[in-house]
Parts: sequence; C-alpha cells; structure tokens
Amino acid sequence: MSPPDARTQRLLHARIVPTLLRLAAPNLVLTLVQVAVGLIEAYWIGWLGTDALAGVALVFPALMLMQMMSAGAVGGGISSAVARAIGGKRLDQANALVVHALVIALGFGAGFAAAMLLGARALYAAMGGTGAALDAALLYSNVLFAGIGLLWLFNALASVLRGTGNMALPAMVTVAGALVVIPLSPLLIFGWGPFPRLGVAGGALALLLYYAAAIPFLLRAIWSGSNVVRPSLRGTRIRWDMLYEILRVGVVAALISVSTNITIALITAIVGRAGAQAIAGYGIGSRLEYLLIPLAFGIGAPLVAMVGTCIGAGERARALRVAWTGAAMVAAIAEVIGLAAAAQPLTWMSLFSDDAHVIAQGASYLRIVGPFYGFFGAGMALYFASQGAGRLAWPLLAGLCRLAVAGLGGWLVFEATGALTPVYWAAGFALALFGSMIAGAIALGSWGGARASDPRRR
Repeated sequence: MSPPDARTQRLLHARIVPTLLRLAAPNLVLTLVQVAVGLIEAYWIGWLGTDALAGVALVFPALMLMQMMSAGAVGGGISSAVARAIGGKRLDQANALVVHALVIALGFGAGFAAAMLLGARALYAAMGGTGAALDAALLYSNVLFAGIGLLWLFNALASVLRGTGNMALPAMVTVAGALVVIPLSPLLIFGWGPFPRLGVAGGALALLLYYAAAIPFLLRAIWSGSNVVRPSLRGTRIRWDMLYEILRVGVVAALISVSTNITIALITAIVGRAGAQAIAGYGIGSRLEYLLIPLAFGIGAPLVAMVGTCIGAGERARALRVAWTGAAMVAAIAEVIGLAAAAQPLTWMSLFSDDAHVIAQGASYLRIVGPFYGFFGAGMALYFASQGAGRLAWPLLAGLCRLAVAGLGGWLVFEATGALTPVYWAAGFALALFGSMIAGAIALGSWGGARASDPRRR
C-alpha cells in the first residue's frame, strides 16, 4: 500500500473551488472543442439541404447516447472505481480496473454497433424519418456505428486518466485531434482534390478518424507509468468482482443516459408528426440542450474524481461540499446560456438554416425551454457527483420522472391540442423536476453519513 501521490493529496485536502476550477479548465477546453466540432459539422451538413439536416437530427440522439454512456455513464463508473481505489490506497486494484475498463468498453462498442446496424431503419422511421431524410439518417448512422467501438475505447482510456485526477492529457489529445477533424469534415462531405464527395457520410467518417488517431496517445500515457496507475495486461486476470465494481455505477448511470436520450427521441417523434422542417428546427434547438451535457461533464468529471477519492478515503462531508460547489457552478453557467438563447433564439437558429419554418420551430423551443436550463445544469452536476459517491438511485428516478413528464406528458398534450408549444412546456417542466429531485434527495441525506447541510469547511 503506497502513500497517496501529490495529485491525490490535492483531491483530498486542497481548497475546493480552486481545485475544481483547475481540474475543470482542461475539460472545459475539451468541451468547447467538442462543441465546435459538432457545430461545424452541422453547419456544413446544413449546406446539403433540409433533408440532410433532418436526417442527421434523427441520428443525433443516438450519437449523444453513445457519448453520454461511454464518457459520462460507463466512463463515470470507470473514473469512480479508479478514484475510490486510489483514495483507499488500493493501487493494485486500481491497476486491474484499467484492464477491466477496456474489456467493458470493447464489449459495449461491439454490442451497440450490431444493434444499430441491424435496427437503425426501424428506429429512425419510428422517430418520424421518411423519404430523403430517412435515407440521409441511415447513411450517416451506418458509417458512424460501424466504428463506434473507437469512441468507446477512447472514452474508457480518458476516463481512467480522469479517475486519477489527470484532466489535462485527455483535453490535449482532443484539441490536437480537432485540429485535424475540423478541416477534414468538409473535405469528406463535399470532396476536394483526392478526397471523395461522401455527403453526410463524410461527417461521420471524419469523427471516426479523429478517435482512431487519438487512441494510441492515451494508451501510451497510461502504460508509460507517468500516472498513479501502472496496469499490466499479462498480469491481470479478468474477474467478475472487478467488472462489477465499474458496472454497478456505470450501468445505472447508463440507464440515466438512456432515459435522457429516450426523452429527446420521444419529443423528436412527436415533433416529427409536423414534418421534416419541424424535426430540423427542433433538432437544431435541442442541440443546444445537448451541448449543456458536455459543459456539465467539464466540471462533472472533476466532481467524479474528487468525490470518489474523498468517499474512498472516508471524507464524506468534504465530498458533499464538493458536490454542492460544482452544482452551483454548472447551474449558473447553464442558466446564463438558457436565458441568452431564450432572449435571442434567432441568433442560434440562423447559424444552421435559412428556412423560415425551421427557424420558427427551433426559436419556439428555445424561448420556452431555455429558462429551465439552470435546473438541468444543477441536476447533471449532482448526477456526476453521485457517480463519484456510488449512489445513483435518486438520479435514476429523477431521469425516469423527466421521461414521464416530457415524453408521455408531451404526447398527451400534443394529442389534446395538436400544437407543439405545449410539448415544449412539458419538456421545460421536466428539466426543472430532474434537477430539483436530485438536489432534494442529496440534501435530505441520500448519500448516507454526513448530511449535505454540514456547515464545516476545510
């Protein structure tokens, strides 16, 4: 049993706000880069027309589900398990968890690739895709999910590093990769010189090439011995208890991610009954909500590491203070974004389309749902903190309640009125419920031990 290294000591004893900000800074850079990549891709695909834009909007919930599950859910389970092992000075266990994380990532990647390649048409048709929009969705989706294991492997490796408190290296690799993928995407979409014109498939291929190029750098960083963990493939035997240590958090977190994406998919299906222009408008508007998730992850990943390390070391009161601090930070940022989008929705919408009906639908969504973004930000931050604590029952329940209010409630009000405005109000109220339920549960002691109201400060 080795003494904690300097990075672990900072997670356990340094001042909370400066530590969170220092750890979050590279993640926020990573977030901005990922947002830029997604927005630039959407911008170029918008040049292909409304059908292409609508097709990618149909695939977007599935892509974000993969991002959320691989980085925020199962990835959070990886980070949490590694952080708790390090906090408890169980370094042999932490090393073994790295190898088990790779096995889990490859398994999930293969499973989702098979499921989507076989069932994509039925899924997108159920979401309202028809004609040229459905064709575009299938083309983009088939290329993307054929290589989705690359995304899972990338995020598993990055999650290991984040669990040790190393947020900088995954961010640096992401930024370097973006410098390649940002110009590569339009080259593959439209074709130029030796690059073939691939249409929407070019955007998907550019993303896969980005992950494929980044993976070797993360592998080298982990196996170089420069971090707390020093895994060994030959010396590690796959054990069910090690898989369980990751999956007991990761699977529940994945269910939360699934409920979030089913919510968006159900609303997309409801909106789809109004036609391709309505889907495109809602898809552009809701993309801003999706972008709050990587923003929350920017601070949430440090929350997993800090809370997990503190819980592993028995410092439960400090873990709670870390959680509330992170929630306040994310809620404030998300609310500013939401209010700005509600006040000036045309600024956002006009970046992606000049179709008046598309812009009107997205603007209506943003005016109604934008002011609720602060609740969503707080809920997501506390969800990440709960991953670190290994306590996800209430975040799961909150996600299911959000699904019921936004999905079932949205369908009922659309059936009653035939209008989309009440659907958007249901989506907004569901965000408020999601954040309030998680915060209330933690405040009332759902993590056990010290209560969230503990006034002590380190």
